[in-house]
Amino acid sequence: MPADLALDHQLCFALHAASRRVTAAYRPLLDEVGLTYPQYVVMLALWEKDGVTVSDLGDRLFLDSGTLSPLLVRLESAGLLTRARTDPDDGRRLTVTLTEAGHALRTEAERINCALQENLPMPPEDAALLRDLARRLLETPQETP
Repeated sequence: MPADLALDHQLCFALHAASRRVTAAYRPLLDEVGLTYPQYVVMLALWEKDGVTVSDLGDRLFLDSGTLSPLLVRLESAGLLTRARTDPDDGRRLTVTLTEAGHALRTEAERINCALQENLPMPPEDAALLRDLARRLLETPQETP
């Protein structure tokens, strides 16, 4: 049986397009607090757990160091976090810590998720189900074909 290559039947396309649409919905809200969507995701992770290594942060966000490092540099330049070498035995190991301004930004950002939820074109329980299904994909170990 030949593979079904119809675009509308592809999980990858549906997830990609939906992700782009949700990310675009965040843009005007994030502009108000001076963050890009990738920066916001970094801040969310740090508001959840501060004082983590760059490696642990990358694992949490599913980002490699080549993608994460420039984000951290920009957030550090904005005064929202600091990166410091904290392991005398491993000079490559950096710990990321929020600054006072980084902690304070959380209060401003709290309304972003509420505003987005109010504007989603689906009931909250459908959005929660979609999120939970996506999390299941992320929590399943990735096998290479």
